[in-house]
Amino acid sequence: MADYGFDPIIGALNTSLNLRQANQNVISSNIANADTPGYKTKKMEFESSLRDALGVGDRLPTNDTNPRHIIHHTTDPTDPEIYEDPNDVVSLDGNTVDRSAEMAKLAENQLLYDASVEMLKKKLGMLKYAVTEGGGNR
Repeated sequence: MADYGFDPIIGALNTSLNLRQANQNVISSNIANADTPGYKTKKMEFESSLRDALGVGDRLPTNDTNPRHIIHHTTDPTDPEIYEDPNDVVSLDGNTVDRSAEMAKLAENQLLYDASVEMLKKKLGMLKYAVTEGGGNR
């Protein structure tokens, strides 16, 4: 798992929030272009992007202990790949946006973003309690 300093949960939640925001931008762009002739629906694979960002994906970790080893990092794991969604139906003008499906994705993504924010608030609250009131004898 990637190194997030003193608390990996806070780092993971922060990464999740950043990726949810990126996903929100992709979905919003699809909705904004619903009437643009020829526009192709874009998609971001949130789960695989999060796994990659947290270092728990399918890729083996690299070890650059020898300066002569060539380590090739192809992409920033917090910069997810966005691609055209090939599963959409094309309208007469070549547009592939299904506005109602995108609105549902937007609502789901927002709920999951809000849930991550709540978890982060609770985690920070626990840390605050541990530092201020739960720190032992006074």
